[in-house]
Amino acid sequence: MSTSYKELLAQREALEAQIEAARKQEVSDVVAKVRSLVADYGLTATDIFTSKRPNKATAGEAKFRDPATGKTWTGRGKPPDWIKGKDRSSYAL
Repeated sequence: MSTSYKELLAQREALEAQIEAARKQEVSDVVAKVRSLVADYGLTATDIFTSKRPNKATAGEAKFRDPATGKTWTGRGKPPDWIKGKDRSSYAL
C-alpha cells in the first residue's frame, strides 16, 4: 500500500513540528548549562568567544602612506585612488 502525496506532506509537517519542539527544549537545556558553567568559573564573553585566527582587516602590514591624508595601503588588492597610476616608491614606508 502506498502513501499519498498529501499524507506525506502532513507527515512532514508533523515531523517538522516535532523537530522544532525538540530543538527548542534542547537549546533551552544547553543555554542553562552554559550559563551555570560561566557563573561557576567566572568566565566572560571574551574567554569564550576569542578567535585564534588573525583578523583579515589587520593581517597585512601597511607598506604605503598618503602624506596628505595619512591613509595607508598594504599593497594588496585594488590600489586606492591616491596611489593609482603613480610611482609607489615616493609613498613607501
